[in-house]
Amino acid sequence: MTDVLRYDRTEHVATVTMHRPDAMNSLNIELKEALRDALAEAAADSAVRAVVLTGSGRAFCAGQDLKEHVALLAEASPDELWLTVPRHYTPIATSLATMPKPVVAAVNGIAAGAGASLAFACDFRLTADTAAYNLAFSAIGLSADTGSTWTLQRLVGYAKAVELLMLPSTIPAATALELGLTHHVVPADELADAAAELAGRLAAGPTLAYAAIKRALAFSATHPLPEALAFEGDMMALTGKTADHRNAVASFVAKERPVFTAE
Repeated sequence: MTDVLRYDRTEHVATVTMHRPDAMNSLNIELKEALRDALAEAAADSAVRAVVLTGSGRAFCAGQDLKEHVALLAEASPDELWLTVPRHYTPIATSLATMPKPVVAAVNGIAAGAGASLAFACDFRLTADTAAYNLAFSAIGLSADTGSTWTLQRLVGYAKAVELLMLPSTIPAATALELGLTHHVVPADELADAAAELAGRLAAGPTLAYAAIKRALAFSATHPLPEALAFEGDMMALTGKTADHRNAVASFVAKERPVFTAE
């Protein structure tokens, strides 16, 4: 836990909360570094089987802290300034998208710019009915980062991704659901419980299989069918050797509920 980020592990679920409520959880250097390190910790911790990412206060994350950014524009060289992408945004997005365990975004308020990108890099998105998204990058004369050009077109298709990135506007929760940007919209006062319930369900599930599915989906998105089929075979062989698979099959035959141990 730091002043700008809270990290809590309850049983097998790690909850990572961006905590700059007065700044709408905008991403200054301190928060970016804390978030990067917390996600790396969660990914490496074998006791963590699912992760929840959320924000405190009325925002999920408003993206880059523009007040800090203005100061850095005046003080830092352009080359130094934009090292924040490989130092912070890229490893954060990579952790969320490739973590070998499921990640749930509990979008409690506005998710703008890199904040929206963070949510899109997660495996599941639960969105409060009072929340909204905005791909605000081009509105301040920037391209897009934190994986949004990769994730967004896979969620809504290429043409819609072009529109959302080039003509950014606020997307209410109900519209986000229609577009496929979120999996579920829930009442704001039920969001935390809904995220905890989903994460708990995932944590009790076959996390080794989940990790293999994430790898296979990412691989298949960028490879032709023959290579995707071969990779699927590799993942089936990998998961087929696990105790989780053997125990689940035995439980199915015995008409019992399986217990997954990530072994």
